[in-house]
Amino acid sequence: MSAGKMTERIAAKFKGKTKEAAGTATDHDAERARAEAERAKADAKLAGVHARNALRL
Repeated sequence: MSAGKMTERIAAKFKGKTKEAAGTATDHDAERARAEAERAKADAKLAGVHARNALRL
């Protein structure tokens, strides 16, 4: 996988993390829940990248 795709996956993870923090700070549970889901999705995609890279060795 290209470095660009890896960077996109990591950026999506941190984007979800910042949205989650904003939802927590404003006490907005729905926003926090959406952000948690977004972060979990990014984590799953990133894990897939790591698995593919491990299989290449």
